[in-house]
Amino acid sequence: MDNIADKIALSEQGAVDKLAAIFKMQKSFDDEVIVRRNLQGIPASEWLQKQTLAMISELAELLDEVNFKWWKNPKEIDMGSVRDELVDILHFFVSMCIKTGMNAEELYARYLAKNEENFKRQRGLSDKKGYEVK
Repeated sequence: MDNIADKIALSEQGAVDKLAAIFKMQKSFDDEVIVRRNLQGIPASEWLQKQTLAMISELAELLDEVNFKWWKNPKEIDMGSVRDELVDILHFFVSMCIKTGMNAEELYARYLAKNEENFKRQRGLSDKKGYEVK
């Protein structure tokens, strides 16, 4: 496999497969939580609100790990704890994707499109102005 495009395609497929596995595990977890916690019948809008608040709570825990309080003596950052908080955030993020009907493939495609647009913005090539470096 000497063709770089083939290598990239294979790498991307592996990435989507791993992302799809994460989505599958999260769906299974969400389904179990809904049954065990008797959360059936909650409207999607309310579920998304609850997930957003949970993600904000996890982001606050992440903030505590990265010395954002300039008025305190800094502590050594525990990268293991930072990574754990990032995974907690991912759980709620993926759950929200699932609740909105977005699967791993769509998330990946939307990410690729947004990433391309972000590069265009930084390079002053986007139709949306105000991002270019002067």
